[in-house]
Amino acid sequence: MRLAEIIALRPLPAAGLLATLTRRCPLSCAHCSTSSGPRGEDTPARALRRFVGGFTAEDRPEVLMLTGGEPLLRPALVADLAALAAAAGTRTSVLSGMFFAADGRVPARILGALRNVDHFSASIDVFHEREVPRAGVFRAMHRIRESGIAVSFHVAGTDQDAAYLADITASIRSEFDDQAAVLVNHIRPVGRAAGWAAARTVPLRGAEPPGPLRGTGPEGASATPTAPCAMAAWPTVAFDGTVAACCNQRVVDGRPVPEHLRLGHIARDDWAAIRRRCVESPVLRTIRTAGVGSCADCRSLARRPAALEAAERSGARPAAGAMDLLGARLQHDAGAASLLRRYGSDRYAPLVLLGGPGDEEESA
Repeated sequence: MRLAEIIALRPLPAAGLLATLTRRCPLSCAHCSTSSGPRGEDTPARALRRFVGGFTAEDRPEVLMLTGGEPLLRPALVADLAALAAAAGTRTSVLSGMFFAADGRVPARILGALRNVDHFSASIDVFHEREVPRAGVFRAMHRIRESGIAVSFHVAGTDQDAAYLADITASIRSEFDDQAAVLVNHIRPVGRAAGWAAARTVPLRGAEPPGPLRGTGPEGASATPTAPCAMAAWPTVAFDGTVAACCNQRVVDGRPVPEHLRLGHIARDDWAAIRRRCVESPVLRTIRTAGVGSCADCRSLARRPAALEAAERSGARPAAGAMDLLGARLQHDAGAASLLRRYGSDRYAPLVLLGGPGDEEESA
């Protein structure tokens, strides 16, 4: 499964499920949006298995994206969830910080878990490279790719990292002969980066990023104020099992989750219920088709009764569901690069197409 396929599905309501497996991570990257570290919460494994095991061939997400923290600290859980998802026809993607790859080797327990997944992405940037050498990451990625798993890279930087971004993207393209897609994001002042990144990031096209596409590592997306928001399309499982309609890190980490963005909990709800709430919520339809302002405006809707009522009224109109699906379909048909021009790096957006037939010219 190519990264471009995953990203193109991102605007479609409930086409994917984002699941954080843990807040733990052996690395201490300065830009980590989740502030992950050696100690942290693990998302309840039993509840995750039950929830994913409830997918059916008739009612399932197209993609299950596993992230963290570092999801490969729980390789057995990764393997189990991927196998459960595959039984229903859902494909699985994993994003890792490559903590295991300093010497280029892939431990057997990790490679065994990855043999159950359809796509594997590695985070690599100036911060990860301080802890895991580029040569080691590349060697490990070759090993994973040789096992028959599609691979890609997620790169992050600030406006002061232009030379680094040019170097790392060129290095990936050369090393993998343009057969590994690259998604480039901008670092935002969220998580551990909150204390230093505000003055170093490129100007936002909105008040703040709605979160990674998820699986992009640090928060790297920004939405134009009062514009359709594709990031409210996929349910996101947080560390405590709460399911949010938005992958914005402040929503995922904050408690309570704003009621209009809370879809349920994996210990009490099944996929069918979560999908139905995601697709049919009038407020979410309004957010996806018209927007409600900035991400901060969206989170604060409950404190603005008139705005919340207007969003509910707009999303409850007879044609609202059809408009929601039409808008999502148009974004899907425009393709992954088009979406990343809005939510990632405009300059590097075409690199998401690498590894696919006929994409070389646009990706050059």
